[in-house]
Formats: sequence, structure tokens, C-alpha cells
Amino acid sequence: MSRVRKKFRVCDDESEGTSSCGNQGSKENSGHLDHEIAQLTKLRSVPHALLGRDMPGKFKLPVSTVKMLVGREGNYSGRGRFSSADSCHVLSRYLPVSGPWKIDQMRSRAYVSQFSADGTLLIAGFQRGQIRIYNVEKGWQLQKNILARGVGWTITDTCLSPDQRYLVYSSMSPIVHIVTVGSAVTDSLANITEIHNGLDFTGHDDDDDEFGIFSLKFSTDGRELVAASSDNSIYVYDLEANRRSLRIPAHKYDVNTVCFADETGHLIYSGSDDNLCKVWDRRCFITKGQAAGVLMGHLEGITFLDSRGDGRYFISNGKDQTTKLWDIRRMGYNTAYNTRVRDSEWDYRWMEYPPHARTLKHPRDQSLATYKGHSVLRTLIRCHFSPEYSTGQRYIYTGSSDASVYIYDLVTGAEVARLDFHDAPVRDCNWHPYYPILVSSSWDGVIARWEFPGRGEAPVPVRHRRSY
Repeated sequence: MSRVRKKFRVCDDESEGTSSCGNQGSKENSGHLDHEIAQLTKLRSVPHALLGRDMPGKFKLPVSTVKMLVGREGNYSGRGRFSSADSCHVLSRYLPVSGPWKIDQMRSRAYVSQFSADGTLLIAGFQRGQIRIYNVEKGWQLQKNILARGVGWTITDTCLSPDQRYLVYSSMSPIVHIVTVGSAVTDSLANITEIHNGLDFTGHDDDDDEFGIFSLKFSTDGRELVAASSDNSIYVYDLEANRRSLRIPAHKYDVNTVCFADETGHLIYSGSDDNLCKVWDRRCFITKGQAAGVLMGHLEGITFLDSRGDGRYFISNGKDQTTKLWDIRRMGYNTAYNTRVRDSEWDYRWMEYPPHARTLKHPRDQSLATYKGHSVLRTLIRCHFSPEYSTGQRYIYTGSSDASVYIYDLVTGAEVARLDFHDAPVRDCNWHPYYPILVSSSWDGVIARWEFPGRGEAPVPVRHRRSY
């Protein structure tokens, strides 16, 4: 593919566990992230020291796969096998940057691309109300084509239930629909070939029942849905009772994104156009709309959040053109220092970000690190942690309005890969939970698949590299 421009770089110095090359598009603070999460990440992705030695000498990272295998066969660690961290160290070297290959192309903007938890299915949502489910294990074969019901403007989000039996989809409407995934019907036309049940998120106490759902997530047990809405609220829907169980007037502006913090479902994270990330603890609501804590740092609205899954850390994409890493133990309760820097005439949907604003910093920034390089314009660009199984969550990655996918090293902040192929904003991208495969979905209508290069190169920062 002549239009594909892949970027690989090799750094001259790879000692001390991570590259010391300069950071293009790196986190704002120079040097490595000096925080507990850096150590936790290393514990998940750094091999046993003896596995790196086939002969006496200084232990350097990254360790080549050959040395790792020699160490394992020689039982240098005394365990006789690779640990999960050893495996992550090998697998995380193979970034999914080769390709891409088109999975599908539609005459409609692609808004969502998500793997199922076991990686066997891929769900893609398109603006004109079409949701397509592909069977990954059967050569990305189309398994189900869902023609959605009651779509306002676009499919804003989809989510597969933990047991992979049901799919929910949202749009700019207070009605979320749920459809069976495993039926024999390939073409699922709402309420004609299959029933698409409507889940009504409105209630008798609502001042305005005209709102849209921007994002939604299943709880780990599959009994609840949490949703972010355009009426500044968070909603929780009880699927067993088939009713809305909770409405939180959470923010001053649109709530663009929401997720559960961990598998317990007690903690909820939310992000809004009021520039704030908030933490909600359902076990100790004191008053309606009272957050457990607030995290400030973004200078513009929040477009997406992704939890690390441990109830402590999450990342967020912001319209200030940054991704930020957060520790909820740093959260505060005072929003008086929330800062807006842009001209009131600026609108991210059709204007470029003001150049002077790129150098501004929040006076009370509570984030752990800030990652720059990608752009967050036109649409609610999404970001994610890389998988725990294959990378130890060593990377974060994000779509971008400049039609690329960016991958950053969590600890150093270095941009380790940029995937260029699409002709329009990449709103979403998703890394396979077990294999080095990444899927990107773009407004050009293309769902593309990226895989590892198969050459054994370790990912390194983009500055001071040689092109192959």
C-alpha cells in the first residue's frame, strides 16, 4: 500500500529499562514518570534479570527474544518457565504497526471499533445506523449486520455484554437499544427480523426528556449499564428490573464519557465539557450530585476516559489536544480553580486549536503525566490502555483527528509509533486483548487492521531513529 506511511525508529541508547532518546510528542515533564504506577507497569512488563544474561555483563532492557529463550531453556531464573511479566516483555516488543489491511469499508463514517473481551468478535458502529459484528477467528467474516433503530445523527457508542449474548447501542436519543448477538439471523433489521428492545433512560423527575447518550458501558456482572448524557448527567440502568435506577446531575455541561473504575461497579469515572474528571462512589452518596472527588488539569472538555481496571488509575483525552494520566488518590473537592483558556468563539468541531493555548498549563493540574502529539478535534476521539495480557498495560494509544493512531509509552511518555493510513479522523481504535493486532475506525468509512511487523524490533521513541 503506497499510501501507508509507517514510522519505525531505532535509538542508540536503550539502557536503564527504557530509551533515553528525546521525546517527540512526549509527556510534559521530562524524564520518566516518577510514581507508583511506573513501578507497577515495570513489574508487569520487565523480565527476571537473569533471563537477560547468556553471559556475565550488564543487564540492559529491552532484552532480545533470543536471550530470553536462552535464559528460559537454561532455567536461569530457577522457575523453568516464563512468568507473565517475562511473556509481556517479549510480546510488548511486537507493536501492531504492520499493514494495514481493510476489514471493511462503508459509505458512512465509522465511529466505534471494539473487540469483545475474549477477542473473538469485533464490533464496528457507523453513522448511518449500521453496526457490524465480525468473527475474528473466521477470517474477520461478517457474522451480524445490525440496522439500528431510532438513530439520531449517529451511533454514538456500542457495548457487548460480558457473556457476549447481547449488544447495546446508543445515539442522540434517551432510548438505548439492546439486541441479541448470538441468533442465527445475519441481517438484524430492527423489529422486523429481530426485536431491538428499547431501554428508556428518561424518568418522571426529568425536567427535559430530550437528551442523547454519548457513551455507555456494561458492569462486569452484566446487570447494569452506565451512560453519559447531553443533559449533564450520568445514568445507571438496572437490566434485571428493566428500569433506570439512578440519575446523577454530575456536571455543568455535556457528560461525554463515563466508565466503571473496576469490576466491583462501586466507583464510576466521568468526564465532561466543563473540563473536569469526577469520581463517584455509589456506596456513600451524601447528597444527590455530590462527587467523591474532582480531578482538574485539562484546559478544555473531556472526550473519553479509559480505566486501568484497578480502581485507581485512568486516562482521559481532552480537547486541549492532550491525553492525561490520573491517580484518584490525588483528587480534590474544590473546582474553583477550573480554568478555561480559549476564546468563547472557538469550537473544536470545525476550528483548529488556538496556537497560543498549546503552551498554557492548568495552575492546579492534578494529573500524573500529559501526553501530546495527536489531535482531538471534530469528534469525541477515544484513548485506551494497551492490554494487560500482552503488554502489561505498558502503552496508551489514541485515535486522532489528523487521521492517525498514536501509541505512547506510559512511563517515558515517548511516542513509540504512529500509524498513518486513513483519510479522515480516527475516532476509535482498539487493541486485541491477546494478540498484537490493532483495529482503527475512521470517518473515511474504513475499518482497518494493523499487526506486528514480525522483525523483532523493540519499540523506541520517534526522535533519533533510522528509517528502514
